[in-house]
Amino acid sequence: MTTIPNLKIGLFSIGLDAYWNQFDGLKERLEGYTSIIENNLKKSGNEVINLGLIDNSPSAFDAGLKFKQEGVDIIFLYITTYALSSTVLPVVQKAKVPIIILNLSPDEAIDYTAFNQLENRKQMTGEWLAYCSACPAPEIANVFKRVGIRFHEVVGILDNDNETWSEIQEWVDAATVAHNMSYNRLGCIGHYYSGMLDIYTDLTTQYAVFGGHIELIEVDELSELRHEVTDSEIERKVETFYTSFDIQNDCSESELKRAAKTAVALDRLVDKYQLGSMAYYYKGTEGSDNYDTLSSIILGTSLLTGQGVPVAGEYEIKNAQAMKIMDTFGVGGSFTEYYALDFKEDVVLMGHDGPGHIAIAEGKTRVKPLEVYHGKVGKGLSIEMTVKNGPVTLLSVVENGKGGLLFLVAQGESVAGPILEIGNTNSRYKFSIGARKFVQEWNRQGPSHHCAVGIGHVSSKLKKLAKLLHVECVQIC
Repeated sequence: MTTIPNLKIGLFSIGLDAYWNQFDGLKERLEGYTSIIENNLKKSGNEVINLGLIDNSPSAFDAGLKFKQEGVDIIFLYITTYALSSTVLPVVQKAKVPIIILNLSPDEAIDYTAFNQLENRKQMTGEWLAYCSACPAPEIANVFKRVGIRFHEVVGILDNDNETWSEIQEWVDAATVAHNMSYNRLGCIGHYYSGMLDIYTDLTTQYAVFGGHIELIEVDELSELRHEVTDSEIERKVETFYTSFDIQNDCSESELKRAAKTAVALDRLVDKYQLGSMAYYYKGTEGSDNYDTLSSIILGTSLLTGQGVPVAGEYEIKNAQAMKIMDTFGVGGSFTEYYALDFKEDVVLMGHDGPGHIAIAEGKTRVKPLEVYHGKVGKGLSIEMTVKNGPVTLLSVVENGKGGLLFLVAQGESVAGPILEIGNTNSRYKFSIGARKFVQEWNRQGPSHHCAVGIGHVSSKLKKLAKLLHVECVQIC
C-alpha cells in the first residue's frame, strides 16, 4: 500500500484583546484552557499545529496563512470567551479546510455562590468572561453561513467529559478516514459484470467525492505475474493459508497451490501499484490463462481484505470504497448482499461469494472447494465465514441519481443461528425495525445490491465523514 502521511490537526482559540488589560490573568487562564484542548487532541496520535489564542484581525490573517503552509487537514476552533467574528473568518477563509467549532465551557456550571461572593463587579465580570464560550457562537455561525463556509459544532465541557471528547474523537476519526481516502489507490482489474447496471459508476464522481487515484489494470498483468511465482513462494503461501484459514479435508493440494500462486501474484500487483483497495471481475474463457487466474483468486483476495486492502468482487467500485471506509475506521468492511429473508426468526441472511473480511469472522474462516462459481465461469476454492456475533453497521455508497453520491447506513446485530453452508460468506442480521421494514427502507434509497458490513455501531462516525465529504447520509435504523 502507498505510504499515507499522518493527519495534521490545526487548533486555534479566540478571544478579545481589549479584555487583557481590563482583567488580570484572564488571557493566561484561557491559554491554559487551550493547552488542555491541545493535549487531548494529541492523544489521537496525530500532529497538532496549535497557533494559540487569536485575539485580533491581523493575527487572524497570519494564522490562516500558517495553517495553509503547514497543510493542516482539519481545524478545531476553540471559543474561550467572547471574540469578534473578524478574528475568525480570515483564518478559515485562507486555510480552506473543514472547521469544527468547540463551544466548551470550562466546567459543568458556574459556582454561583462563590461567584457572587467575589470582591467586586470587575472581578466578577472577569470570572464570567472565562465561562462565556457560548456567547460568540451565533455570531460566528451567522458569518460562516453568509459567506458559504460549512462548519460543525461541538457543545460541551472542556475536560473530564466523556460525551464531549467522544464526539471530538469521532470528528478526528472521520477526518482521518477522509484524509486516507484522499490518498487511497484503488485498483480495478478486468471489467464490469455485463448487465449488472446498478454497480456501474462514474469514476470522476468517485474522484470528486473521495480523491485518491483509480488504476485500471488488465487481467493479463496479474496472469503474467503468476508466471514469475516460484515453487518456494507457493509453498510459503500455502503455509499461510493453513495458518489463516480452516482448510477443509476435501480441498486438494493442487487447488491450494493454484490459489497460492495467484495470491503471491496479487501481493506483487498490490506492491507494484501501491494499492489500498481493489475491485475485480473478468468473464474469461474456459481454458485460458486469465480463466486460471480469476478462478483461483478468492483466498488471496480474502487475505488482502483482512490485511487492510479490501477487495470487492463483480467490479463493484462503489462498494470497494465503502469497504475501504469501514476498514479505515477499524471495523472491517466485508462484501455482502441479501441472501434470503427468514420471517420465522425475523432475520435477514446476507453474504456473498468471493473474498470476505476474515479479520471480522466469527471463528476461523473455512475454505471449501466449489464445483461451480454460480453466475461466473470456473471452479475452485472458496471461503465460508460468518461476521462476528454482536453489533454491526452496514454502509452502501449510493449513486443518488443527481450526479453525486450518498451514504446509506443501517445498524443491526449479527446473531447466531444456522447459515447456508455453501462456501460463501453468510451471516444472520437482526434490525430494530424488523426484517420487512429494513428491506423496504433500505431499497427505498435505490442502492446497489451490494454493501459493506463492519463490526460495531459506527453510524455517528459515518455521518461525520459524510459531512466532511459534503455528501448526504441516510440512516434507516
